[in-house]
Order: sequence, then structure tokens, then C-alpha cells
Amino acid sequence: MSQRWGNTPFGFCKDNPEWTFLSSHNLPNNQLTQQPDIWMQITVPNEFQPVGKFSIGCTAGIESTVAPGDWIEGINRMNLTLVSSEFSKKVLLDSKFEKRNKQTNTLEAHVQIEKPLEVLFEGANTDIYKVIESHQVKNIDLDSIKESFAYLFVGHWMEGDLGEDRKNVGLLVKAFYETFKNKPKKPALILKAAQVGASYVDRESILNKIKQVRKTVNSNDLPNIYLLHGEFSDEEINELYNHSKVKAMVSLTKGEGYGRPLLEFTLVKKPLICSGWSGQMDFLNPEFTSLLGGTLTPVHPSTKNQFLIEGSQWFSPDHGQIGFYLKDVFENYKNYTEKAKRQAYKSKSEFNWDKMKEKVDELFTQYIPEFPKQVPLALPKLKKIELPKLKTLKTNG
Repeated sequence: MSQRWGNTPFGFCKDNPEWTFLSSHNLPNNQLTQQPDIWMQITVPNEFQPVGKFSIGCTAGIESTVAPGDWIEGINRMNLTLVSSEFSKKVLLDSKFEKRNKQTNTLEAHVQIEKPLEVLFEGANTDIYKVIESHQVKNIDLDSIKESFAYLFVGHWMEGDLGEDRKNVGLLVKAFYETFKNKPKKPALILKAAQVGASYVDRESILNKIKQVRKTVNSNDLPNIYLLHGEFSDEEINELYNHSKVKAMVSLTKGEGYGRPLLEFTLVKKPLICSGWSGQMDFLNPEFTSLLGGTLTPVHPSTKNQFLIEGSQWFSPDHGQIGFYLKDVFENYKNYTEKAKRQAYKSKSEFNWDKMKEKVDELFTQYIPEFPKQVPLALPKLKKIELPKLKTLKTNG
């Protein structure tokens, strides 16, 4: 049943032909004809509605230290809520509010999680995200990139001042320039990024942002940054991950509800440099990945919205560690490849679809009750009863 998702427009299946198979499952006129036994809704929690006899909410959760009050109220409307990470679960459980009357300011209620909240990780599709041979990389052409060593970033470049956007792309660009400026040998940085969509306007806006950051660096001898922009299939993204020029992924993210691209990249057995806080810590082993230290800082006013609220914090990675790992992975790459293989094994064996399905079965068995089943009324067939015939008595007249 088509649902709202924030301000996202309807028409996804029409615009993305690979998902048109969902259209045949849509309810006619988007209307329920009866109350379902089980209702599962995947959206942001403030939009949760308890439509079924047993209603389940699904959400990746939050990226900062405090969730909005209407999220907590939405979760309390459901019988069960599933989040993607232990980080999201903890933030939601720790988010508690006082609800006061707008006119009198009198306390009306304490708002906190009162319904079951469980973690269901987002399993990676290991049939798609895996190591492939170089001859299998057919759709990704990086010949225009002259460097043989490139770092890769994948994600949205969201709103926020330099160093304050959630994925921290601005700081990544700045740190990359500063780390390798004036060096005789330089790697490249590939940004698979967008702001909103795949339009030319969006692309030019990203390129302009890179230029603005470049102007803040005092050098005319800077490394190259390349932008990949537009819609990619899962198979094409896996080819990108496996390309011989892509040597490592880097993410300075300030917060993730889960961070699935990070999980999927580890399956190709290449090193990962990443912030050591939030949802991705469920699947990243500190011994196998280069996790950045840092501090929690307030969400900046340039980034605040209805979900990232006043008083919440998120991660700011240590600038010195960013420069160290960018430089060391480039110069001593072999020191990181064996660790990357061990992370790949952990990701593949513990965070795949089959393990996710096992977790779904476990949670549903635990929480979903048995419902009365409607069965047709079957009356027993009775044999026809023959009544005895009455004898006629004759009398003398």
C-alpha cells in the first residue's frame, strides 16, 4: 500500500523500471477492504499508524543523540518497532520528554518508549555485493581517471556548512586537499554523490561545492577529485567497488542509523576508513577497519531540521586522524588489505540476507500472536429418518 515518506513524491515505480514488479502487488485504489491481521509500515516514526490487529513499524532510526518527541509517540502507537542498529535503539530508548499544555504550560505526560523496540539489521545481498574479476567490470569506465589509486565516497551531500553536513562530504573534500597538496605522488578521490536527484542542476551544484572548498586551500598543486553522478544499479555499484582503481572507501559521517553502503563495500575485501560512532559500529570490527576517533558536538544550526533537533549531538572526527589514515592507507596499502579480508568474512557470514531472515523469524515468533481464523461452517449431514407407518385399526360397525 503506497505510503508517504516525508516529502518524497509518489511515482517511484514508474520512474524506476526495475521496481515495477511492485505495481502488481498494490491494493486497488490504495484502499484496504478489511483490517489486516498484521500491518507493517516502513517510514519515519512520526508517520506510524496502527492499522492492523498487530502493527509493526520499521525505521533505520536516528543519526544524532536525541530523537524528536513525535517519533517516540509514533513508536508507542505500534505493537512492535524494528530499528536497524543498536545505536538507534539506544537513542530512542534514551529520548524522554515532558509534554506540556501549550496554553497553561502544565505537565500533561512524560513521553518515552513504552512499546517493544527491537533491532533488525539490514542484511547485505551477497549475491550482488561480492568480489568479481576485473573482466566482469563491464559498465564502469574510469579511464578518464589518470590515477591508479583512488579513494571512494558514496552518499548524499546534504545541507550544512563546511564540516557540518551529515555525511561530512565538505570536510572530506577539504581534508583530502590538505593531506595531499604539494605532494609529488597523489591519489584521487571519487565522489559518488548527489544532493537530491540525478538532474543536471544537482550535478552542477555538487561541482560548485567542490570548487568552493578548493578555494579555501592555500595551494595550486592539489590532488584530483572526480564526481560520479546519476542513477546506478546495485550491480553497477558493485562493479565500481571492484574496479582496480578504487582501492578504499572513506566516510567521515557524523551519524548513521545503519550505513548499509559501508557494509556492502566491505564485502569486496578492500580497506575502509570510517567514523567510529553510530549505526555502522554494529558490523564494523575495530581490529579490521580504520575507525576514526573524535568527539560529540552539537548539531549545527545550518543542518537542523524536524528530525535533527535542538540539543542533539553527533560525531565530529578528529582531523589529525583523518589526515593520518588517508596518508597511511595510500603509502602502506598492503598493511590494510589482510584486515579488510577479515572484515569481509565477518560481514558476509554475520550480516547477510539469510541471517536477517532468521532474525525476522525469531522476532515475529516471539511477538506476533495467533489470530482467530475464519473457517466455513460445516454442518454434519444427517441420514434421512424414515418414520414408521401407522397401522389402521378396523372396528365392527
